[in-house]
Amino acid sequence: MASPTKPTAAGRVLAILDTFTDRHDSQTLSSIARRSGLTLPTTHRLVGELTAWGALHRQPDGDYTIGLKVLELGSLAGHRLRLKQLAHPYLHSLHHATNTNIHLSVSVQQDVLYLESMLAPGGAPVTSRFGGRWPMHATATGRVLLAALPPEELDDLLRQPLAAYSPHTDTDPNRLRLLLAEVRQRGVAVAYDQIALGVIALAAPIVGPHGHPVASVGITAPKDRFTPHQLIPPLVSTAQRISRALNGPEEALPEDSLRTA
Repeated sequence: MASPTKPTAAGRVLAILDTFTDRHDSQTLSSIARRSGLTLPTTHRLVGELTAWGALHRQPDGDYTIGLKVLELGSLAGHRLRLKQLAHPYLHSLHHATNTNIHLSVSVQQDVLYLESMLAPGGAPVTSRFGGRWPMHATATGRVLLAALPPEELDDLLRQPLAAYSPHTDTDPNRLRLLLAEVRQRGVAVAYDQIALGVIALAAPIVGPHGHPVASVGITAPKDRFTPHQLIPPLVSTAQRISRALNGPEEALPEDSLRTA
């Protein structure tokens, strides 16, 4: 008979957090140990680390509750789901007007995370899906967000190894800095053949209440069928409409306002 698998360090931490429910929102150390199935010394050590990080909070009576750090992380997930729901009708209009692949992306460490992907029949051969990720340097949606980073954060990211996905993927930090300067000047990112050959990718920022990009809208399309001149106006219009909707009420625009030239 096989011996039970020993839980990993991450598994033990998750077991502790999983003991907190609506009925057990405040617990003693011994209750956490009993309900997580961990020994009291292990629970004491991990609970101490989680408390120091902010995932748990120790009350004056000695009981523990979920800390502000977990609530903060949860609010980020909720904010991004709200952004996805709010942006959906605008993305759908852009998808219908251009007949291209449409993406809504946010940054996660060195990657962009797709909150929405709408694929067009016969569209660009770039694999994307809800929850999928690509490195920021190799995507137009990522470059829009990279261009908004403070210089020290950008330097830290560009010092990391940058993977190539096609013979034309830009991985040289100096060239990427020049490209990001162009993004800041133009307000949009345009990239060719970065993930797959024969593909043009464009992106524009979605700006939050404080005037900083919080996400990006992207288009990928076969470069032999579309030009930036065709796609940039409806793309920028969509990003601006989502930004206004995110920051307050917006009047509806005419249905044909997104049509390509």
